[in-house]
Amino acid sequence: MAWVYLLAAHSGYWRTDQRLPAPGHDGEPAGGWPGVMAVVPARNEAAVLPETLPTLLEQEYPGSFGVILVDDDSSDGTAGVAAAIGGSAGPPGRLRIVSGSPPPPGWAGKVWAMRTGLSGAGDATYVLFTDADIGYAPGTVAALVRAAMADDRGLVSQMALLRAQTPAEQLLVPAFVYFFAQLYPFRRVNRPGSATAAAAGGCMLVRRSSLDRAGGLERIRSARIDDVAFGRLLKRSAPPVRCWLGFTTEVRSTRAYPRLADVWDMVARSAYTQLRYSPAALAGTLAGLLWLYALPAAAGLAGLGWLAAGGGLAAAVLAAIGLAGWLIMSVSYVPMQRLYRLSAWRAPLLPLVAMLYAAMTADSARRYYLGRGGQWKGRTISAGGISTEDL
Repeated sequence: MAWVYLLAAHSGYWRTDQRLPAPGHDGEPAGGWPGVMAVVPARNEAAVLPETLPTLLEQEYPGSFGVILVDDDSSDGTAGVAAAIGGSAGPPGRLRIVSGSPPPPGWAGKVWAMRTGLSGAGDATYVLFTDADIGYAPGTVAALVRAAMADDRGLVSQMALLRAQTPAEQLLVPAFVYFFAQLYPFRRVNRPGSATAAAAGGCMLVRRSSLDRAGGLERIRSARIDDVAFGRLLKRSAPPVRCWLGFTTEVRSTRAYPRLADVWDMVARSAYTQLRYSPAALAGTLAGLLWLYALPAAAGLAGLGWLAAGGGLAAAVLAAIGLAGWLIMSVSYVPMQRLYRLSAWRAPLLPLVAMLYAAMTADSARRYYLGRGGQWKGRTISAGGISTEDL
């Protein structure tokens, strides 16, 4: 019954049809092309910038467009690599590199870097917050702006297509996006009046005036899950901002998580933060994952085994209900597999994947209580300062 509800009545979270028109769609927005400034927080990103930064600098945007890269106390020569790329990619002067400063007390590192970049955005009408590992197809910035202006949206965000090349990535990465969409169904995010709000931090185009009216980044200064907090800040402001979140294949992340251990660390860094460091929420989440994902497969297989051993009607009913739940679950996962160009035959593995994510979530709590939670590129994130505005 739970899976029937999720498939039929949970706002189609499993579908991947929330898309913007393809880049290059003809038509200038009414009022002309506004100024846009992209802000790229970058901490120790020298390895990925040669692949991603040129795709942003070379965007053919009809209006004023610039890029601010905030070097967030990097130790790997990020600023030098960015400067070399800026000298050879895109129009002269499009890239500006700003040296970040240590975050003040109460500020999360990335949000402070975003604030540093925002302060240099000048009179740009829109700001594109993006990550250093994100690459853009030609025409993407124009498509984002066109969509924002066409429907008076103050926030347009796209879930970047994450890298899924190694066996570990192919097994776990699509499920990461699937679970995110299940928590924050994109159709509900896009519906004015709905309480569901979220954004995808790799690509967030925000109207500057909308962010200012919502109180600015100061309102989410301590947020560790900054993209969800950003979406909630805007959608729950007074008056509410029209927001949009969708899927895309035009915005791609090059961040590699080649091994199971790499994905594990990525999830374990922030899973317990998402649960607000609550033991009760942790217990409920783990129980929910076991009940919703493991139980149908376990019941179906147990019923088949019981039936083979001579079980009667009860065994047949157990097998039928368990297998039906497993089938519906698998059907709901097929569109995400197709988005990542993977075989639909992988979809029945979702119970196994969910159990791995349950273990990662439990490990996230374990690390927190051992004082090792929230470590990212040499910076340890404390749990203090999380407010109700953040989450």
